[in-house]
Amino acid sequence: MTAKKFLTIDEYHSAFPEDVRSRLDVFRKIISEAAPKAEEVISYNMPAFKLNAVFVYYSAYKKHISLFPAPGGKEWEDEFAPYPTSGRGTIQFPFDRPLPIDLIKKIVKHLVNADINKHKNKPAGSTPAGK
Repeated sequence: MTAKKFLTIDEYHSAFPEDVRSRLDVFRKIISEAAPKAEEVISYNMPAFKLNAVFVYYSAYKKHISLFPAPGGKEWEDEFAPYPTSGRGTIQFPFDRPLPIDLIKKIVKHLVNADINKHKNKPAGSTPAGK
């Protein structure tokens, strides 16, 4: 990946070959459907979505797409077992395996609910909207 600064998600996706771009499009679609009011942004030079704050990022690498933050805890261990994860809240979906659409949807819905719950009692404008 180049050191190019991306301004839009379209621009980010277009920087990748078609096979990777089609996988990135799946992430975008899942997130858009789970959070239709979310704003698409580029944050830390990656595609991100923001409701009250940025609640999810995804990024393509040489051999996988990462989604973050990945939820933690015992309830996710079995579902995450087939995929590399990091202690930093990242789950990786390797290119040599089919995308687990239902798992990605579940993660994104969890992140949407976490964002809503975290901010539901705070006045508008009282939290940073993400980078």
